[in-house]
Amino acid sequence: MDDRISLVLDAYHERMDEERNSPREEAPGGRDGGQDQRMRAVGPNTGRLLNILARSLEAPTILELGTSFGYSGIWLAEAARATGGRLITMELHGYKSAYARDMAEKAGLAGHVDFRVGDAVAMIGDLAGKVDFVLVDLWKDLYLPCLEAFYPKLNPGAIVVADNMIRPGNEDIRRYGRAVRALPGMTSVLLPVGSGIEVSRYEPNGAY
Repeated sequence: MDDRISLVLDAYHERMDEERNSPREEAPGGRDGGQDQRMRAVGPNTGRLLNILARSLEAPTILELGTSFGYSGIWLAEAARATGGRLITMELHGYKSAYARDMAEKAGLAGHVDFRVGDAVAMIGDLAGKVDFVLVDLWKDLYLPCLEAFYPKLNPGAIVVADNMIRPGNEDIRRYGRAVRALPGMTSVLLPVGSGIEVSRYEPNGAY
């Protein structure tokens, strides 16, 4: 990581530490209203793993579902720059996407990122091309609808990572886990990194 990226990551880590040590507050109106300021970010270990996995691909089109305030996007955008790829990141709320764009500009990575705001499932449907890497990290009831939307758009060899997969009692998470493992051509493993990530690889010809 160059100095500009390191400084941005340090700023994120400071904000994450402050959030961790403060009382948990939810924005009024839930996910569709209010100005939710909680990061809900993957931790640095998950960020590094995302970067390593995305860097293993050649000029990948990377799709991030759930920009939030842009932390994981920095790791993915750095991988996109390093490999000649591009990151498409989708977020429901414009104020979060704007913050993420500002941080990407400070990191010198904004030129490798396409920021999109709106309904994730609809925007996936509007994608013109195929994708090589997907990070699923948005509201849990959207995991399965998003999977159904992006699965037909996966290139052979594509990697799919779903975060927050160790959530006892969360039926949406369990449904996603069952569904991704049942898809033709998909091989999947649950890793105890951060809050749990399901890492899946798509090989339609059964290479794995």
